[in-house]
Amino acid sequence: MHLIIKATGTGAGILSHLLAKNPNNLYDRIEKEARVRIVFTVSSEEETEAVIYVTPDPIELVKGSSSAHNDITQYINDREFVTSSLFCTYIRPALGTALNGKPKEAYLPWVGQRLALELSFGPVASNLPDRTLEELFTALGYEVVLERGEAEYSFDLKNRSSVRYIKLKGFQTLQTALQQLFVLIPALDDYKHYYISEDEVDKIRRYGEGWLQDHPQRALILKRTLRFAGVIKQFEALEGRTQNSGGASVDENEKEAAVKGSMDAPNALPDQSFESEAPEEPKVRLNDLRYAAIAATVEALQAKASIVDFGSGEGKLSAILANVPGVRDIKAVEPSATAQLRAMDRFAKLEGRQGTIVPKPVTGSLFYFDESLRNKDVMILCEVIEHIDEHRLARVMETVFAEYGPKTLIITTPNKEYNEVYEMEQEEMRHGDHRFEWGREAFSAWCSRWTTAFGYSAELKGIGEYMEGFGCPTQIAIFTKEETSQ
Repeated sequence: MHLIIKATGTGAGILSHLLAKNPNNLYDRIEKEARVRIVFTVSSEEETEAVIYVTPDPIELVKGSSSAHNDITQYINDREFVTSSLFCTYIRPALGTALNGKPKEAYLPWVGQRLALELSFGPVASNLPDRTLEELFTALGYEVVLERGEAEYSFDLKNRSSVRYIKLKGFQTLQTALQQLFVLIPALDDYKHYYISEDEVDKIRRYGEGWLQDHPQRALILKRTLRFAGVIKQFEALEGRTQNSGGASVDENEKEAAVKGSMDAPNALPDQSFESEAPEEPKVRLNDLRYAAIAATVEALQAKASIVDFGSGEGKLSAILANVPGVRDIKAVEPSATAQLRAMDRFAKLEGRQGTIVPKPVTGSLFYFDESLRNKDVMILCEVIEHIDEHRLARVMETVFAEYGPKTLIITTPNKEYNEVYEMEQEEMRHGDHRFEWGREAFSAWCSRWTTAFGYSAELKGIGEYMEGFGCPTQIAIFTKEETSQ
């Protein structure tokens, strides 16, 4: 992960002074669990270039993690390589002088001087489409170039890769340019390694001063940096009070009251409110609606004694199905050991309950055939297929239909058309790990492919609130094996 800062033309030589780094010396420090190095590859009055390179310690990255000893995902994530919120945390101490605009007194007049800058950083792993990435920076006056790596694939994946390198070119003060990057780099990634707390609200307000308020993608930036609706509301309230007071600082007691609550809770609900007014009716979550729809579908089936819940996660759906009359056996299949441990805790609470069976956790994946899962009454893939690369999905489904051969297969997946109702960008996906999302027509065509080839019929429905022209937020397909005449 790296950031290259290049200045050319008038004032280029001042770059090293604004960064408070001697261009003739190598800056080499350990910050948290990473090695941060800064080297000047060019240093003259006409052109100066500083390369900031970070090498995290992969062992330190997982220390203290609750999943470090129970889950293999620590070995297959990209946090060690991509330019993200972690990267900003690592380099902030090294760039503190420039970020705060406080070089030596002799160079203070240059803090507000615009320079001809080129900023290159990456790799960035973002689920945002190229167009949106470009709009985030062109709105700030930069020319934008997006590049992908030179790796060659035997199939056309390069142009669909979420990993890109970003190069910006424009006239800007170094302080403002860095502050913009420290807001936007974490916004590009769909992952943050720290809690969203009062400090984060203050940071966005401080670094966003003078440019964020008028940015056309301001709502998207706040959504991806502050995450939770309640926190965003408090940010807006603080911004409004600041502007209404003619730029005066907000009283510290008011600020504390405004952000008081569980902002720093990592699992706060997106629609969590911090208002002190009368409580609202609890909102029904889409996930609960999906589980209820699947449970109702299973209950209506004649053959439902044996169930396979693929990608069962923490076992919520399996626990619900355990109460459906007529169900005798549930295999909750999940590759994550951490999720399985939580599922086992949930299943243990079902022991001894009248009319309830206890699901059996199974370590497994759709990519590995398990003979014990064949010929079951029901197989469920709830919000699973969109996490599989499209070029691999066909092979997985062939295994499901031809080898496992369930009497009934239930699949749910997001309806891409409904993303517009959520005011999402056209190519934005609902989750950072989604490899694709289909509209109703595409999903219907895909389902027809399997009914024709393997002797199943399919019924397609929607789950969640229906909107004219967009359908429902979730699609559900119920495949039923057709009986063959003897």
